[in-house]
Formats: sequence, structure tokens, C-alpha cells
Amino acid sequence: MTILDFDVVIAGGGMVGSALACALGREGFRVGLVESREPQRVWPQGEIDLRVSALSRASQNIMTNLGAWPRMAALHIYPYRRMEVWDAGSSGRISFDCARIGEPDLGHIVENRVTQLALWQEMEGIESIERFYPARAQDLDLKGHSLRLEDGRVLHAGLIVAADGRDSPIRGMAGIEAHGWSYDQHAVVATVTPAGDHCRTAWQRFLPTGPLAFLPVDDGRCSIVWSSSPEETARLSELEEIEFLRQLTKTSEEVLGEILAVGPRAVFPLRLQHALSYVLPGLALVGDAAHAIHPLAGQGVNLGLLDAATLAQCLVEGRNAGRQAGDIRDLRRYERSRKGNNIAMLAAMDTFKRLFSNHNPLLGLARGLGLNLADRIPLLNHCFMRQALGLEGERPPLAIRLRGMDL
Repeated sequence: MTILDFDVVIAGGGMVGSALACALGREGFRVGLVESREPQRVWPQGEIDLRVSALSRASQNIMTNLGAWPRMAALHIYPYRRMEVWDAGSSGRISFDCARIGEPDLGHIVENRVTQLALWQEMEGIESIERFYPARAQDLDLKGHSLRLEDGRVLHAGLIVAADGRDSPIRGMAGIEAHGWSYDQHAVVATVTPAGDHCRTAWQRFLPTGPLAFLPVDDGRCSIVWSSSPEETARLSELEEIEFLRQLTKTSEEVLGEILAVGPRAVFPLRLQHALSYVLPGLALVGDAAHAIHPLAGQGVNLGLLDAATLAQCLVEGRNAGRQAGDIRDLRRYERSRKGNNIAMLAAMDTFKRLFSNHNPLLGLARGLGLNLADRIPLLNHCFMRQALGLEGERPPLAIRLRGMDL
């Protein structure tokens, strides 16, 4: 039996797990990263991944401070400067413009595979990180501080981190419950070509059945996220292309003109989920393993990256105080720092979903008044933008722009 020793073992090499590995590896921690498959390294020119994320300024800062942002920029990132939101059930509308708060953009639309690949490329230059792929965890032994892989190797570490997604096997092995509920919505995602210019603007229309979002990419196309009932999304995913384009054009109220083309479509179920505990002695949960959120505001990955940056900060400060990785005092600090913020965001998105996804005329009136009021009060409008960008509240060092650095 092969036993390998590390300071930290991370199960899951997606965006959040890879960011945490880079953050710790750059600080000299010995890190073992377990991932079921190597990230995609090449793809056809002009192809847009079905899975994209709207990365906030805080996430951009994290990627920059980890050295990954220039790689991501080389692979393509798509800044957007404005956002238009309107409600199908009322006259409510609100606009956001980065110029109003003196920022160059409101964030970047980035393919998930671009973020993951840039982080993996960064890890290749960090000697203290060892990656295990393709590999899967078979057994977790918290008392023995070890993770056994399916191939028989045992990874021993003071801290094991679950960054293995919403249905986290590690969370299950640890016996940590996650409460939540499935929404009565799935999401159709695809890349579409509109006749009109998206003007680097993200567009979102709230419908009684769920939101429809257009996220702009550089060549004039948009990535769409169309949320509706499971039955309706199944129907939409199977429609002939011409009919799908016709219905999408109509549902978007032709805000970008006629939708001319659509690439492959996929459907993903939506749910809210939150782990009752983020930590146990020698174990921490980050990202979707700790919390899953409705995608209507695009905050899921941003929350996970803040988890990773905060956990890294707590571990570095604990080591500076003479403690080993996995000390429960440092893990509790991480949990206190992130749990309240994550719960607040989950609750806010759940409230938005329930407020907008219904046919109640009184709620429609309230929505319209609220959106129009927020649009006309600069202080409120600016606050929403700064909050979405991750520029407000307590932030870990990695999420703060480095002095003199051009982002």
C-alpha cells in the first residue's frame, strides 16, 4: 500500500478546488489534488463552452493574484459593461452601467473550461502541488487523516477539503447533511447568434416560468440560460432549430433582434442546497460541496472562489501562529467568515426566484415598483453593482486588488 503525505488534500480539481490548490501551493503548503479527469486542453476555434460563469471583480482579483488571469485572457474572456433587466409581468425595468461607479466593466463572462485550464497550467509550475488524475476517492478516514483512492493509494494530510461539487461524495462519507430543495425549474443552456449587437450588455427577462438571460461574448454571440419548468425545458431542448429560434426570439421580445442560429443545447436541473456544517476536525467543504444556488444572478462560482480564498487565508494565518493545517480553530474561523455571507446570498436568490417566478398580479405590481424605484435611486443602483462585483464587505486578501497592479 502506497501512503503519500501532504499538508492538504483537495478532492475536486474544478475551478474552486484548483484555485485553492494554487493559493496554498504558492504559500508552500504540500498539496495533493484529486480529480476524476484532466481538464480539456484544446477545443475547436470559435467554439463556446456550454458552461460559462459571470466572474465578479473579486473573482478576477483572485485569479490575477494566483497568476491565472493572463492565461485566461489569452484563452478568451468577455467583459460586459451594462446589464438590462426587465419583468414580463409588470412594467418594471432596471439598468446597470459600469461607468456610473467608475469601473471598466461589470464583470467577465468566462467559459468554465478556460478558468479551470488556466489554473491547471498555473499548478504545473508549483512544485509543492501533486495532481492525481484520473482518480477518485473511495474512502475517507477522518480519524486517520487520510483519503483512500480507488487505485489503492492513500493520501495522508492534516486537512482534507471537499471541492467535489453539489453531490459531494466526500461530504457524504463525512456524514455532513445538506438541506435544500429542488426548484420547479431546469435551465436550457446554449450559444446563440442574434441579428442585433449585444453592445457588451447582459440581458435578463424575468418570466413567470423563470428567467431568460443573454450573456455576451466577443464575436457578437451570446450564451443563454433559459430557466423554466422541467417539462418545458425538455420540450425546448428537443425542438427543431427553426422553431427553437422562433420561440427564443419571441420570448426575448426581440431585444437583440431575430435570433439567427443556435449551437448544441443542454439542460441542467436547478436547486438550492446548503451544508449544515462546513467543517469537521481535519475536513472543510468549499464551493458547491457547501452550497448550491439558483443561477439567476450568476453568483455560484464567485461564492466558491471566495470560499477558497478565505480558507487559504485562515490556513496561512494558522501556520504563522504555529498550527498545523486542519486545526479546528482555523477551520471554525473559515466557517464563521463564509457561512453567514453564503446563507444571505442563497436566501436573496431564493427570494428573487419566488418573487419573480409566479403569476400573482399583486406581486407583479410590487416587482414593477421595486425595479423602477431601484433604477431611479442612484445610491441604491450603485450599491447593487458594487455588491455584485464583490467590492463591498469583508474580503480575503486574494480578492483585493494588489497595489499598482493593472487588472
